[in-house]
Amino acid sequence: MKVCFISNRIFKYGIYDGYGMLTYQIAKGLVERGIEVFVVMQRLLGQPAFEKIEGIKVYSFPLGKYNLWKSQLLFKKIDADIYHSQEPSLRTFLAQRAMPHRKHIITFQDPQTLKEQKTIAKIEGRRLSLYFYLRNIALDYFIKKAVHNSDYVAVQTNYIKNKVVKMYGLRNQPDFLPNPVKIPFKTTIQKDSYPTVCFLARWDSVKRPEIFFELAKLNPNIQFITMGKAHSRYRDKELRKRYENIKNLTLTGFVPEQEKVKVLSKSWILVNTSKRECLPISFLEACAHKCAILSYNNPDNFAGNFGYHVKGNSLEELNEGLRMLLEGNKWRVLGENGFEYVAKNHSFDKVIEKHIKIYREICQS
Repeated sequence: MKVCFISNRIFKYGIYDGYGMLTYQIAKGLVERGIEVFVVMQRLLGQPAFEKIEGIKVYSFPLGKYNLWKSQLLFKKIDADIYHSQEPSLRTFLAQRAMPHRKHIITFQDPQTLKEQKTIAKIEGRRLSLYFYLRNIALDYFIKKAVHNSDYVAVQTNYIKNKVVKMYGLRNQPDFLPNPVKIPFKTTIQKDSYPTVCFLARWDSVKRPEIFFELAKLNPNIQFITMGKAHSRYRDKELRKRYENIKNLTLTGFVPEQEKVKVLSKSWILVNTSKRECLPISFLEACAHKCAILSYNNPDNFAGNFGYHVKGNSLEELNEGLRMLLEGNKWRVLGENGFEYVAKNHSFDKVIEKHIKIYREICQS
């Protein structure tokens, strides 16, 4: 069986985010089970036209609308049995156009309405041009067509099912196809004796890491660890300069996988300050290491079930949530509950096997 992932990015070349990590992890899991896996993506700075990353065959095409249309040649060259889009895009449509007799599936990771895109642009200080709206209308036509022509449609979290149905006019709700996370042995998770909370996300504007830094100022007796960095070098440098003197705040920058596991294993609570989220990989990773979740966002009642959902939008309310979790060590029970949930529903091996089962059933249909 040959599977081709259609993704915006992979976890390399300075683009470190949930989408890139997700594509890499699922692809690697399939390769380890003897499946030939390809990724087709837009070329990043320093990326070759073709390379192998731990057995994953990655093809990239250069930036430009004409090159995007030429990506059809890559889909034909690969000649996969399954073309799997991590979020639908124009490339999903082009893959279907290039290979109409193959199977095409979509997993919705974070579908965004025009209103949500406007909100994100406002936070990032961008103005949406007339060209953006016209392009959005044109793309919407092709993407909706691609969704309706797909052989299988899924969502990575249940609460967006109705949203996807409404956005794309689907007759039936998509299936639930969870994202995977590696579950460590319970005995390897050793929490610090000292209250420790962490942040795991890009330092970009929409993630609002400044709120986490300010939370550290309010709680000098708690250790705060910030994993991540901004894609903008200027923003990254400016944030470090502004907050580097907070004694109980550690600014790690980007950390490799082993270091991330160490931080999550000793942390009590993961704090998420983003303006909006779907269900981020960081929530799954945190619960896999028995961290409670403290967040303004509550996808699938994840923060509500396994931590504290901050229903307002202020620093004071976030601080109150932190104190509630620390009181009587409530975080510990909630973190244990989160561990049991992700072990049951998001375990890496179970999710990879579920992907394979779906691929085989679709190929036989």
